[in-house]
Amino acid sequence: MRGVRMYAANPRLALLGVVPALITGVLFLGAFLTLAYFAGDVAAVLTPFADDWSGSTRTFVRFAAGLALLGLAALIGVIAFTAVTLAIGGPFYERISERVEEQYGAVPNPVEVGWARSLRRGVTDSSRLVARSVMVGVPLFVAGFLPVVGQTAVPVLGAVLGGWLLAVELVGTPFERRGMGLAERRRALRRIRPVTAGFGVAVFVVFLIPLGAVVFTPAAVAGATLLARRALGEPTERRRS
Repeated sequence: MRGVRMYAANPRLALLGVVPALITGVLFLGAFLTLAYFAGDVAAVLTPFADDWSGSTRTFVRFAAGLALLGLAALIGVIAFTAVTLAIGGPFYERISERVEEQYGAVPNPVEVGWARSLRRGVTDSSRLVARSVMVGVPLFVAGFLPVVGQTAVPVLGAVLGGWLLAVELVGTPFERRGMGLAERRRALRRIRPVTAGFGVAVFVVFLIPLGAVVFTPAAVAGATLLARRALGEPTERRRS
């Protein structure tokens, strides 16, 4: 919510941040809608063992498979969307993050990283996180076939795990400004697991809303900068004059 308030306070800067998210959003939304349209056919291909089952049982199993498939796509898609958007709009999100840092105290000895180097490092780190989301998502996809549990507990677990990965992705810019890579991000965020998980799940759920990721990516970047400062023990309250 603090990220949203900062977003509202700097509408011109936030609007610039929406542009890369909009470009990525159109591509990802088209891909997801295509998958949703063919989900029934894909579910049938994934469950050939159900061909000879009774009608109601076969329908339930394939419905569960379709839901699990869409859940897996949503989990991987949100992480991949964020990675691609941050790569495309790197300079815009860097400026948003810097604005937040300026309000709460300067970064000691900030590391100046060129756009090309930052992009390469970002692609490497993001690829690792997307790979992790696949590793997490495939078991959840399989668990999605379980009656009741697959349609209740599994989506919640997916949101929690996906939210954590999303938080790790979003704090990349402020950590990079301090010369810290992916390993340092993980260690710092583990020290405040509940806050990190709460932030990540909230952003994950918002990003699942149609156009939510496009509209709220700048706010998520602002909030992630505050999260990074908190994880590193730096001030997150404005100084009183």
